[in-house]
Amino acid sequence: MNDGVNLRALPLDQVRSAFGRTRPLRVAVVHDWLYVLGGAEKVLAAILRCLPTADIFALFDTLQPADRAAIGYRESRTSFLQRMPGIRRNHRPYLPLMPLAIEQLDLSDYDLVVSSSSSVAKGVLTGPDQIHIAYVHSPMRYAWDLQHQYLRETATERGLKSLFVRWMLHRARMWDVRTAHGVDTYVANSRFVARRIRKIYGRGAEVIYPPVRISPELKEVEKQPYFFTASRLVPYKNIRAIVQAFRDLPQHQLVVGGDGPERKGLEAIASSNTRFVGFVPDAELQRMMRECLAFVFAAEEDFGIVPLEAQAAGTPVIALGRGGVLETIVTSGPKPTGLFFEVPEPDSIAAAVQSFLAQRGRFAPIDCFLNAQRFSEATFEQRFTDLVRRHLDPTWAADMEFITAQHSERCH
Repeated sequence: MNDGVNLRALPLDQVRSAFGRTRPLRVAVVHDWLYVLGGAEKVLAAILRCLPTADIFALFDTLQPADRAAIGYRESRTSFLQRMPGIRRNHRPYLPLMPLAIEQLDLSDYDLVVSSSSSVAKGVLTGPDQIHIAYVHSPMRYAWDLQHQYLRETATERGLKSLFVRWMLHRARMWDVRTAHGVDTYVANSRFVARRIRKIYGRGAEVIYPPVRISPELKEVEKQPYFFTASRLVPYKNIRAIVQAFRDLPQHQLVVGGDGPERKGLEAIASSNTRFVGFVPDAELQRMMRECLAFVFAAEEDFGIVPLEAQAAGTPVIALGRGGVLETIVTSGPKPTGLFFEVPEPDSIAAAVQSFLAQRGRFAPIDCFLNAQRFSEATFEQRFTDLVRRHLDPTWAADMEFITAQHSERCH
């Protein structure tokens, strides 16, 4: 691409001149919304490390400055939803407005648009001379295969309000399919999501797994006699089934990390062998993951970063055998890193825990750690950067190579 010329040794304007450009590559990264630090925000942080000069766009942004710094940006550009009352507390009432809102973001000045989407971000408007790469955590599941769960959780299964919500979700599906054509390249966070993209949008997608922060070496610790689970305490995470399972396992301890609207109800049904510790800071979370016998995971996730974080800590995972975990947990062969249960029901989970205890000697911390290495941050950044360069005009790709190289040198 550069005929042996060391781009890093040249001034930036000379690099652009050599390739016929008079200005830098202009990049926009569009994220659905910014109000909590979750798995999607970890991917966003990695995307920004690959594209350090990008401007950030979102429907709304209510993060504190420290959280923004953790992701890697200072300010973002938002839609009219930013000014809506109550958006900080609950954004669900504004779901019908989100397709309209995302289309109002003006991206006409940018050459490359990267959307990080689990809802509407992939529907931003781009022109024929712009490249739009969509990293899809999932198509909007509340409008597709989780519609009926969404209706239950919002108490809109019956009545006139139900008819309105169903019509709204129907319109959302129509919009989602229509805007699928505005994406040049799809990237999925798992083969599971790639299949959903194929089924819903009729498009192929390259799979680039989300990044997992992994220590350079495994820290060996003495395991403590408890099982651990951690997530936001919301219905679809199925923490209730895990808590109920341990009522039938009174001789074994369960620790539940995280907070959310279900916490009081979960505490009410828990037995004395279950302990709730609330929000757990990252350092403490890593310690608990290293020390527990196994991490229990009952959600059907499109990828699921937390089970990999547990493996990176040297801990096997007992997981619901659906979704992305089928691609990240090894259950057969000489070096297993976990086992699956079939349904998110207490009996099934309890049986899996008993099975794990019966064969605990098969699970070695080093095998879990090495399996997690396949999903490192460095692997993500290399694969994502390579994909972006492949889809850029060669002159833009040269400009991107220079910028990322300079940024990397400043960081190190």
